[in-house]
Order: sequence, then structure tokens, then C-alpha cells
Amino acid sequence: MTTPFDSPNPKVDSINMRVELEKFVLPEIAGTSIYNRVVSIADRLHSYLNEPKTLARINEVNQPGNSSAKVQDVFLQFAEKLGFESEKKGLFKDSGLALRPDYFCRVGDTGILLEVERGKTTINNMDLLDFWKCHLCGAANHLFLMVPLALRQNPTMSPRKEFATVSRRLNQFFEPGKGTNVHSLCLFGY
Repeated sequence: MTTPFDSPNPKVDSINMRVELEKFVLPEIAGTSIYNRVVSIADRLHSYLNEPKTLARINEVNQPGNSSAKVQDVFLQFAEKLGFESEKKGLFKDSGLALRPDYFCRVGDTGILLEVERGKTTINNMDLLDFWKCHLCGAANHLFLMVPLALRQNPTMSPRKEFATVSRRLNQFFEPGKGTNVHSLCLFGY
């Protein structure tokens, strides 16, 4: 897989870039109607993210110094068409914590939190914070997490393999005996 950061000229290899998607699910949830709906939404979002026009926009904003908000802006309208609401309030009222997700989508009697990270993904453990938020959220048992495939904090820095690191870290929660209230994770690497 070629990422924009594998080349000294990121624009050259952006044509070969694709958004990756890894799915993790607790065994007892796999195959349920809710999980099938969650996967359908993930697959539709994944297809949209891999459209050439969308990939070009992601590559344009996924640059050192830019925030995750710029990445979110690339697909916000499409996510809203899928049923996501931006920064849904009140989802954590039972926890007593002032938390909000980037986006929330109701699916049956549960929901999906959608979180987008960029510069602080593993440096500040934002991937773990997002997973913890989903674990605490009584209204959502499914997490869509978007992280960079490779991250450069500045133009001269060697890229950090964020997607692979997050995959290794969060996969642990889906091993037998280590379950949480997060029934599934769809990890997108952009």
C-alpha cells in the first residue's frame, strides 16, 4: 500500500492512496441485524471516502499543521445523509462527564459514535479516549474511528504509522475475555 508520505512528493502518490477499513466485532455481536446495519453504513462511508474526488480532498487537507476538522469537512455532508449528527449533546448525561462525540448516528436501540483524529491520534492517546468515550456512552455501542494511515507533524518528520498502531492497540479489546461496551469498531485509515 502506498501512502502519500512514502514519497518525497506526496502529491505524486496520492493517486494510489486508498482509505483502509478494518472491522473488529465481539463474537456474540457478529451477524446480528444491528451489526449488519452498522457494517452497511461503514461500507457506504468507506466507498464514498475512496471516490477519486474525495481522496483528492482528503490528501489536500491531511497535511502537517492541519486539524481533524479539515478532514471532517471533506465527508460531513455525506455522513449527515447516512444519519450522523454533528456533536450530538446529551449522550453522556448519565456519566456526569462533559463529553461529546464528533458525530452520532442512531441505529435501532443503540448507535454509532464517529470520531476523527489527525495530529494527536497516538501521541496524546486520542484513539484510546475515543474508545473510552464509546465504552461510557449509553446510547452507542459501535465506534467508527478515522485516523491517518501515516502521520507527519511537520514536513521534515518521518511518518508515524498511526493506522497500524491504532489497529494493534484497539484490537486487544476484541479478544476473548477483554470485551467492553464497545460491540464493534470500524477503523478507517485515511
